[in-house]
Amino acid sequence: MARLPLLGRLKTRDYAALFVGGLFLFLETILTFVIALLPKSVIQWFYDRSRLLFHFLVGPPIPKSPDQHLTERIRKAEDFQKLCEIFGYEYEEHVVLTKDGYLLGLHRLPAKKGEARTHFGTSTGKPVVYLHHGLLMNSEVWVCLTSPERSVAFTLVELGFDVWLGNNRGNKYSKKSIYHNPNSTKFWDYSIDDFAWHDIPDSISYILGVTKEPSLSYVGFSQGTAQAFAALSIHPPLNEKINVFIALAPAMSPAGLAASVVDSLMKASPTLLFLIFGRKAIMTSVPAWQSLLYPPVFSAAITTSLRWLFNWRSHNIGPLQRLAAHPHLFSYASVKSVVHWFQIMRNAKFQMYDDDVQRVMLVQRGGAARPSGVSAYAPARFPTRNIVSPIVLLYGDQDSLVDIDAMLHELPKHSVVARRLRGYEHLDVLWGDNIHRDVIPHVVDALRQYAVKPERLAQEVKMTNGASTDYDEYTGSSTPADSISVYDI
Repeated sequence: MARLPLLGRLKTRDYAALFVGGLFLFLETILTFVIALLPKSVIQWFYDRSRLLFHFLVGPPIPKSPDQHLTERIRKAEDFQKLCEIFGYEYEEHVVLTKDGYLLGLHRLPAKKGEARTHFGTSTGKPVVYLHHGLLMNSEVWVCLTSPERSVAFTLVELGFDVWLGNNRGNKYSKKSIYHNPNSTKFWDYSIDDFAWHDIPDSISYILGVTKEPSLSYVGFSQGTAQAFAALSIHPPLNEKINVFIALAPAMSPAGLAASVVDSLMKASPTLLFLIFGRKAIMTSVPAWQSLLYPPVFSAAITTSLRWLFNWRSHNIGPLQRLAAHPHLFSYASVKSVVHWFQIMRNAKFQMYDDDVQRVMLVQRGGAARPSGVSAYAPARFPTRNIVSPIVLLYGDQDSLVDIDAMLHELPKHSVVARRLRGYEHLDVLWGDNIHRDVIPHVVDALRQYAVKPERLAQEVKMTNGASTDYDEYTGSSTPADSISVYDI
């Protein structure tokens, strides 16, 4: 009797989880389709009902403070431009054509607030720094903070950098190709390999071409660091273009998820995601749910989901910051790129995408399931020990996705500095209440050490809020729920 590859890897509870998960996603797909057909008046009715339910549970509305008004403006900002306008920064938009035909949106912050400019889209004569986001994100995550002093992007602009922010193919600002329609499966047929082969090196080449600088500094967050690890390892010349690589919450070979059922199921067969979500974009229903739910309810749902999947408590990210940033957290990504991550977790190797399906036996080692025995073949690894660019790792010691010892083992010993951030989880490194004291100074120190002609930078920066205080269009009220206890539910 022929053996079905899936059956030998799943346990009874895995089948139950697969059935329940499949049923839930089927119902969610139907609901998303129905929501797409609903008139705005009906969607507004559901939104109002969730608002009334929220106030019934946590208390009546009270007048909003200036900080809450600012949070509301950031939450409602439609795009990168609107977020920059809140704090008074001008921006540029650029488009990169990758070698395989994808059009990537790049954002640029070339000038300090109030700095006079005469030429646009050209060299500023400043050192260049490039920021890249994580999985299921876009460039907005760098500028949706409730104070500019906690924004890596705004701080580096005021320090004297020409700041560029990248976007992965498929996300909000890069959903176009000259070869494939975004509605086709071919458009979404990409993984981390494609980010490394094309998106990162092509974006950097474009930036250096515009700025006329010999090299730039790279600051990545989460998957943005994995993409740089991969790209630098397979493109030796790229190491000459990146003078320092600063990895915030670095990701290379995570042990797995805190949700044991999801973790074991996906490690047993990562390609199950294709059966559940299809072969296009993943979690496309998120914008629909965001439109239906009252913002504190949506924020609480995100916080609860992150706690269940990753055991992140978000104690270092204030409730107003979560309320402001969570609407900017999600952006489209391919199912294949997420499958790639589960392949990496299952094999405990930072490897290229495995197009084959092989049986991998897992055993418990140190509390985590790891591969056992000899497999038929070995998918190609990213040769990260070949990286030449200096690397600075800034990681939280409470981050469930970072195994710093395993990561250091895969990196060159001569060019890596690792700094532990005590009490920090994954998203804390990006949006934490104290990153202007705990994280950004380390970033600035590394940039001063390695950037091209650092004497061009300011010696110190004093950030001010700078946000417009015209709240006439933001009338309304808040609730006693604007406290950590509410958003931690």
